[in-house]
Amino acid sequence: MKTKLLLLLLFFALQVKAQTANGSEENINNWPVHEYNLTIDYETVNVTGRKVKAMTINGGIPGPNLVFTEGEFAVINVTNKMDHETSVHWHGLILPNFYDGVPYLTTPPIEPGETFQYKFAIKQSGTYWYHSHTGLQEQRGVYGSIQINPKKQELDYDKNLVLVLSDWMDEDPASQLKNLKRGNEWYLIKKGQVQSWNKIVREKAVKAKLKMIWQRMPDFAISDNFYDRFFINGKAVQEYPQFEPGEKVRLRFVNASAASYYWLTFGGNNPMLVSADGKDVVPVAHNKTLIGVAETYDFIVTIPEDGSLEIRSMAQDGSGFATATLGTGPVQKAPIVPEPDLIQKMKEMMAMDMKMGAPASKFRPRRNDSIEVMKKYSMDMGEMKMPMGKASEMGSMNDMKADSTKMENGEMAGNNEKMSMKKGYMIPADKVVGDNMKTAGNPEFNYNYLKSPVKTTFDGDKPVKEMLFNLTGNMNRYVWSINGVPLSETDKIKIEQGTVARITLNNLTMMHHPMHLHGHFFRVLNENGEYSPLKHTVNVAPMQKVVIEFDASETGDWFFHCHILYHLNSGMARIFSYDTPRDERMKEHALSTLTTEANHLYSWGEITAASHMTELYATATNIRNQFSFAGELGWNKNMEAEVTYERYLNDYFRLFGGVNVENEMEDSLEDLETVAIGGVRYLLPLLINSEVRIDSKLRPQIGLFKETLIFPHIAVYGEYEYQMDFGWGNDLENGVNYQSETTWQVGLEYIFARNFALVGSYDNRFGFGGGISALF
Repeated sequence: MKTKLLLLLLFFALQVKAQTANGSEENINNWPVHEYNLTIDYETVNVTGRKVKAMTINGGIPGPNLVFTEGEFAVINVTNKMDHETSVHWHGLILPNFYDGVPYLTTPPIEPGETFQYKFAIKQSGTYWYHSHTGLQEQRGVYGSIQINPKKQELDYDKNLVLVLSDWMDEDPASQLKNLKRGNEWYLIKKGQVQSWNKIVREKAVKAKLKMIWQRMPDFAISDNFYDRFFINGKAVQEYPQFEPGEKVRLRFVNASAASYYWLTFGGNNPMLVSADGKDVVPVAHNKTLIGVAETYDFIVTIPEDGSLEIRSMAQDGSGFATATLGTGPVQKAPIVPEPDLIQKMKEMMAMDMKMGAPASKFRPRRNDSIEVMKKYSMDMGEMKMPMGKASEMGSMNDMKADSTKMENGEMAGNNEKMSMKKGYMIPADKVVGDNMKTAGNPEFNYNYLKSPVKTTFDGDKPVKEMLFNLTGNMNRYVWSINGVPLSETDKIKIEQGTVARITLNNLTMMHHPMHLHGHFFRVLNENGEYSPLKHTVNVAPMQKVVIEFDASETGDWFFHCHILYHLNSGMARIFSYDTPRDERMKEHALSTLTTEANHLYSWGEITAASHMTELYATATNIRNQFSFAGELGWNKNMEAEVTYERYLNDYFRLFGGVNVENEMEDSLEDLETVAIGGVRYLLPLLINSEVRIDSKLRPQIGLFKETLIFPHIAVYGEYEYQMDFGWGNDLENGVNYQSETTWQVGLEYIFARNFALVGSYDNRFGFGGGISALF
């Protein structure tokens, strides 16, 4: 009897171990298994007339739609036939930590020639998707959709149709990211969205433009990237004639884009929105819906009795669209959303009189700084200024809440704030870190139309850990961050099981950020209170706040990041950690491979060949370090070259040191002078680059440089340098031998391609001249 009892206890222990070991892996014995085989490989595709080496899943872009039924057990074998590693993340699925698919954090990378088997129970229903979490592979085609049917269909519809939205560029995504980091405005020029001074004057926006560049911000942009095409299920135009008049179709939209938001509009009657991010919502008639990157929405539409209906997916910045038609016969057209007026939006943004960009990086709190010390660095309206340090993410934030702006006679002080009150529902002040004014919502976008059919609140006895995440970025260098700190410079954020994590997402930039939390659903607090919706990805609009909260009930480490691929790969990410032992299967995969990915060293340069002079500039840079070479040679054999190393202390200020070589006499390259140099470089208001240096002969020098677009393709630039020579070390019997030298240059550029421009300039040393400039 004892033996049988021991055997039963042993069997029970093994079952528990099978279900809980390695990140709560389930026992598959009680689940019907549904297996898929996916192969990731290279394919040559031709979207625009140009052949491009892409990545496909089972030969297609997007990959196949994986269909499951709630209650099944998924076994997915992913084979990598490429020559470098890959990965697959199952976006929105609740699964064991080890199979979440973030290489070097939760899951091993899939090496070339290898097959990795993902195994997890399907415990939910809804519309989800999957994609590579390695580098920029998602942009090149490694993504697909997941349709999980409920055990019992409760909504009234006849058929399903999954519609995967995505963006496509012929250019190598890595090349485009490098171009963004170098500050080239070619993509805005190519889209016709650059805010050159001729447009600014015409639109009477000079004051707003000056205010914007005074705060060191480049041109306003909804999207940084340039895309050649936008897709629905891999094509710009789709037709689905199989649907019959009167049929109700559940349209499952997945925004699998790397960086594009879309306005969804529908022909015919307004569609019924029934699900968001896989979770049911109270059905609501909703046309013109902004779907953020990585979000999913389900709509039920009825095919017209006398024709077909059009679905239009227009990029939020107006740079392109894709369409799909359901049914046959005359088409009921979808409404067209007007292309946004970026200059008008800039004027509205500047009228808000708020500081934007990455103000946080001016201050780096030490680990032992008190809360009171950090509160001294708050922004206007009670915002927290938490730039370079980590303290703002650690521990409770209860003591860090700034008092809400006082209300007198039911009105907020200030006209702009009165206007904000009319925009919508404000999150209760006790739920927000800092002032809750910005939670009133963007008048063009908010989540108030989403209401959960059941209460989503947590047990009232659970302790709440509150955190403030300022979403920050340096657009000039294309470095994105949270609280001014990129992923490579921060620690994991510790959370404890049994608590509720509440996060105030405060967007201090002029771009939307779709923030995604792996392995969890969170409440998005809105006017529906206890019925606030559950989501896995939330859009945070420019200069707005969103408050989310989730039940900390998992184990392991989970990724939290902006799902714009280029922001993620430039530092806007964090790791939530339950501080549990790392899975032994990850022992050979260093986490630093992931956390330092955004700190990659990028290099580029420019060479100008003109009739009066030749210039060469080259740089290699990451988040903090920059190596530069600059050289020029005039027709009169006046030559100067220097090599410097710079260290960025914050977004605008850096120290540098190096060596300068130049000839002392014109028309001679034989008499060269070599000196050591050092100093500071600082980005001034109005986007003026400044430099103060001194060389080893104790000669101080100041320099200024500014470039701006006066017409969409024409830029004007100016450079000024003033050097003082006090003659230290010479015979001083007759006093200091003071001399000074001024050099300056003004010029015009006609930018006719991404990497080429015609130039003409006057230099006070070399005179007038013209030529061509090439970027590399």
